[in-house]
Amino acid sequence: MSWGTELWDQFDNLEKHTQWGIDVLEKYIKFVKERTEIELSYAKQLRNLSKKYQPKKNSKEEEEYRYTSTRAFLATLNEMNDYAGQHEVISENMTSLITAELTRYVQELKQERKSHFHDGRKAQQHIETCWKQLEASKRRFERDCKEADRAQQYFEKMDADINVTKADVEKARQQAQLRHQMAEDSKAEYSSTLQKFNSEQHEHYYTHIPNIFQKIQEMEERRIVRIGESMKTFAEVDRQVIPIIGKCLDEITKAAESVDHKNDSQMVIEAFKSGFEPPGDVDFEDFTQPMKRTVSESSLSNSRGDGKSEPKFGSKSKGKLWPFIKKNKSPKQQKEPLSHRFNEFMTSKPKIHCFRSLKRGLSLKLGAGPEDFSNLPPEQRRKKLQQKVDELNRDIQKEMDSRDALTKMKDVYIKNPQMGDAASVDHRLAELGQNIEKLRLEVQKFEGWLAEVEGRLPARSEQPRRQSGVYEAQNPSGVNSCAQDRESSPDGSYTEEQSQETEMKVPATDFDDEFDDEEPLPTIGTCKALYTFEGQNEGTISVAEGEMLYVIEEDKGDGWTRIRRNEDEEGYVPTSYVEVYLDKNAKDVHKPLQKISE
Repeated sequence: MSWGTELWDQFDNLEKHTQWGIDVLEKYIKFVKERTEIELSYAKQLRNLSKKYQPKKNSKEEEEYRYTSTRAFLATLNEMNDYAGQHEVISENMTSLITAELTRYVQELKQERKSHFHDGRKAQQHIETCWKQLEASKRRFERDCKEADRAQQYFEKMDADINVTKADVEKARQQAQLRHQMAEDSKAEYSSTLQKFNSEQHEHYYTHIPNIFQKIQEMEERRIVRIGESMKTFAEVDRQVIPIIGKCLDEITKAAESVDHKNDSQMVIEAFKSGFEPPGDVDFEDFTQPMKRTVSESSLSNSRGDGKSEPKFGSKSKGKLWPFIKKNKSPKQQKEPLSHRFNEFMTSKPKIHCFRSLKRGLSLKLGAGPEDFSNLPPEQRRKKLQQKVDELNRDIQKEMDSRDALTKMKDVYIKNPQMGDAASVDHRLAELGQNIEKLRLEVQKFEGWLAEVEGRLPARSEQPRRQSGVYEAQNPSGVNSCAQDRESSPDGSYTEEQSQETEMKVPATDFDDEFDDEEPLPTIGTCKALYTFEGQNEGTISVAEGEMLYVIEEDKGDGWTRIRRNEDEEGYVPTSYVEVYLDKNAKDVHKPLQKISE
């Protein structure tokens, strides 16, 4: 089956067909290109979707992601981000393996097709030229034959005419012979031209055209194979990412299976548990006896002032029984000026003992709670103090690691003075020692508060005591007179009722001591690692070639530069291993590296 033998006379149709094949290939290229654009757009939308629902840093949303259900949702968002990355991989692979390759192949195909059909037209022109030569030789032979016949007839006529002279007859005879000779020559030329044409025609239709058409056939078959392979690649590109996409989906399923409703419920308890015991029964107050009404010691109801009238029988009690009963303020109380309410508070009986509690409530409202977290319920206070102790212990460990690293570096300097001056690290060692001592004092202070809280909390196995004065038993005597004015709030904290009503805008600095955490060293520039350095000794840090890092301390002549990778990873590297870009304006230790490097 060959186009050269089967389609020897279909030159024009083959030209149209091959052009159609190139058009189909270009159409497929356009299809794949649009598919890659769709994949990129889809990946971008998935990434934007994942970013949209990511928790914002240092926000309340970030705290909510401690529950298993929200952590599973966060894992789903991260996996969707990876899922989007696989669609980007599909787009990139299709662009490089299909679109780019086929575009280059189409250009080569067009050039090859043009060359083959140029050879075919050249062969057609050659055979047409041979045919024209044959036709010309044939017409010449035909003309000479007719001229020879007319000359012969004229000679015979002259020879039969007795009135014609002998000279005229001889002249006619010579003319007839000449025409016969010309006819013979034309015949020989026509015969030779005919044989040549037949040879050329045979070679054209059985050699040249079959060879050209065979090349065109091979070219077209390669095009068909190529587009088939591209379609196969189209499927393989998708199939290659299916395992990774499957892993993403498996991780989403795993995250969903990790949701633990019991654990989340327990975390809610830990987050909002106040540590108080439920109130006891309210004693019956007999108003029939002609004696002054007294409030039961086990009652949670409180007096708002000596000058206030007593409630009528059947009216709502003023006792604080939240969360079961919540007191509603009267319109008069709601519209009462702030100054009047503050004056009322100052003239009430518990003003002296409750002023500190009022101060703590106001400090909480202004966002600066007391250092010992005394504004929180016992359970929440214990958790905060424990977190603070753990944080200070981590800081101590970090400072001790830094001190150990500097000590080893000093030993190296002592053994190898050419590497640096051992006395240059003494000042820093002294600073670290002072910092460690300060942190230890802080730990002792917070541990004391923690021990006080833990000693005040009831045992877990102990049965809760049903008495309204339980808070008084859990607090120092200095604030007992104000204990009944406390009111728990839904967020687990508690403040004074008077402080909630007055909401005085008193600066927190008037009441509380300030506690400043040690600020990390600011960045003074960036650096690029020229070589890989394995930081095996304490105080050093490993870097990879080409890695960008922060510079927080220049080389002071000892051959070492102090760098930071992130907030938790810092150390020394040889100065000759890095290329430093100092930036005197770089002060923000949290500034993104890419922005600093720019």
